[in-house]
Amino acid sequence: MNAEFAPYQNLQARCREIACITSATSLLSWDQETYMPHQALEFRADQLGFFSGWAHRLFTSPEVGDWISACEQHGFAAGAVPAANVREWRRQYDRQTRLPTALVEEFQRTTSLAREAWVEARRQSDFPRFQPHLEKILGLRRRMADCWGYEGSRYNALLEEYEPGARADHLRRVFAELRPAIVALLPIAARLNERTPADLLAGHYPVASQQAFNREVAAAVGFDFEAGRVDTTAHPFCTTLGPRDVRLTTRYDEGDFTQSLYGVLHEAGHGLYELGLPTEHYGTPAGSAVSLGIHESQSRLWENHVGRQAGFWRHWHPTACRYFPNLKQFTPEQIVAALNRVEPSFIRVEADQVTYDLHIILRFEVELLLLEGELPVAEVPAFWNEQFGKMFGLKVPDDAHGCLQDIHWSLGSLGYFPTYTLGNLNAAQLFAAANRALPTLAGELGRGHYGSLLQWLRLAVHQQGQCLPPDQLMRAATGEPTRDRCHVEYLRRLLAG
Repeated sequence: MNAEFAPYQNLQARCREIACITSATSLLSWDQETYMPHQALEFRADQLGFFSGWAHRLFTSPEVGDWISACEQHGFAAGAVPAANVREWRRQYDRQTRLPTALVEEFQRTTSLAREAWVEARRQSDFPRFQPHLEKILGLRRRMADCWGYEGSRYNALLEEYEPGARADHLRRVFAELRPAIVALLPIAARLNERTPADLLAGHYPVASQQAFNREVAAAVGFDFEAGRVDTTAHPFCTTLGPRDVRLTTRYDEGDFTQSLYGVLHEAGHGLYELGLPTEHYGTPAGSAVSLGIHESQSRLWENHVGRQAGFWRHWHPTACRYFPNLKQFTPEQIVAALNRVEPSFIRVEADQVTYDLHIILRFEVELLLLEGELPVAEVPAFWNEQFGKMFGLKVPDDAHGCLQDIHWSLGSLGYFPTYTLGNLNAAQLFAAANRALPTLAGELGRGHYGSLLQWLRLAVHQQGQCLPPDQLMRAATGEPTRDRCHVEYLRRLLAG
C-alpha cells in the first residue's frame, strides 16, 4: 500500500495540472494589483473567470471522484502523506462538486470588477459607489453557502474555506472572552501614552531608503530574494505563483518608515511559510498551507513577537540610523516605546497590537449580520460607525476610515477576517512553544540570528502542509488547542515594559 497506486498517481497529476492553472491565475491577479493598466480590467475579469472555471471543471470531473473513492478503499497508512492528501482531496471535492461551474466563473468575474469599484469608492470615501457590488457578492456568497450546505449559520460554510473546522459559535465564545480582556488593558495603555508622543518618530524617510532597509531586514529573517520580490500596492499582500516564486507587496509613507517596514515583515512571514512548504508535494494538500489562521500566525509572529521587541531594535538600530539619520536622536528603547504605543484608531492595518483584535471582532459581527440578512447593505456605514464609536470611543469621519478601509469584501472574502485574530492567538502560542524548545532563543534574536526560530517553525508548521488539520497542528506544536491565554499574557507584558 503505497503512493504508486494508480488512482493516487492520477490525482497527483491532475492536481499539479490544476496548480499550473491557479498559478497563472495568481500571476494575473498580482499583475492586476501592481502594474495592470486600468483599461485592461474588463478583459482581466474575463481571463480570471475563464481560468477559475477551467480549474473547477478539472477537479470536479467524475473521474476525480472515482480516484478519490478508490484511494479511500485502498487504505493508505494513517498519518502518512498519501492518507492526508486523500482526506483533503475528499473534503475539497465534496465542496467543489456542489458548486456549479457557472457560479464559480460568475463569482470570479464579479469580484474582479468589484475590486476596482472598491478602490474608487475608497478613494472618494463613497460607500454607495461600492454598494451594488457588495450586494451582488453577498448574494453569490449566500448561494455558495447554500450549495455547500451547513449546520447552524451560513457563516460556517464560508469559514470552512479559510479555517477548516472553525465555527461561528466557537468564534463568538472566543471573542466574548478576548474582548473584555483587551478593553481592560486600555486604561493602562492610556497612562503609558503620556510618556511617548504619538508623533515621536515623524520625519523624512525617503522611499528608496525604506526599500533598502526593508530588503536587508527581510533577507536577514530568511526571505529568499532569489525566490521572491517586493512591489508596491494600495493594500499589502503576499501571493505565491509557484514553489520558488513568492511575491510580497507593501506601501510607503515618506513621513513614517514603520508602515512599509512592518508591512514587509508581516508579508515576509507569509512568504517564509510559503517558501517552507515541501516543494516535492507542490500542488497537493501536503504541499499547501493548512489554513489562514495558521498562515496569519506566521506573519504576526515575525512582525510583532520578533520585529517590535527591544532586542530587535538594539540589533538593527545602527543599520536603521545609516538609512534614516533622523533616528540617531532616539535610543532603541524609545523607538520600541513609540512602535508599541497603544491608542484606538480607525484603520485596522495601522492599529496597535492591543486594539487590533477589536477591529476584527467588529468586522466579524458585521459579516454575520450581513450574511444572515439581518443588516441591509445600505445600512452598513451607519451601523459600522455606531458600533465603532461604542467600541473605540471614536467618531468615524468618513467611509474610507470606516467600512471601506479593507479590500476583502470586494474580493468576496467574507469569513476571512476571524483568521486574523486566530493568527494572533496562534502566533503567541507558537512563539511561547518555540522559546520553551529553544532556551537560548531570546539571546539569538537579540543578536540578529533568526535561523533557529525559522528552522523550528519549518519543522513544526511549514513542512506539515495540510497533513494535520489546524487544531491538530496547534496541539502537536504547542501541546494545546488555540487559546487566548498566551496572547493576552503577551499584551500584558508589552504594557508592563
